[in-house]
Amino acid sequence: MRRTKTMLIGEVLEEFFKRPYVAAKVAEGKLPDTWRAVVGDQVADLTTELRLENHVLYVRLQSSVIRSELFYQRDALRDEINRRSGVRLVNVLIIR
Repeated sequence: MRRTKTMLIGEVLEEFFKRPYVAAKVAEGKLPDTWRAVVGDQVADLTTELRLENHVLYVRLQSSVIRSELFYQRDALRDEINRRSGVRLVNVLIIR
């Protein structure tokens, strides 16, 4: 609460959503959409599981061919997910 400067509710909300914990939870909630944006619709449709635990993203895919391709690109995928999320959401990407 401030007594000297009046703040607009938009400013308060913007400040709230910039907090690291809140920003990470929002990014975690948007993870399925972020995954689809990073890998594309076809690969996202073949994704059967997308689970984040302790900054480890577990991805399960139906196609072994796509699984192999994404396995070699997992560092780039991790970096792109973190870039789009705006926070360090994923440290390790495990593809099964």
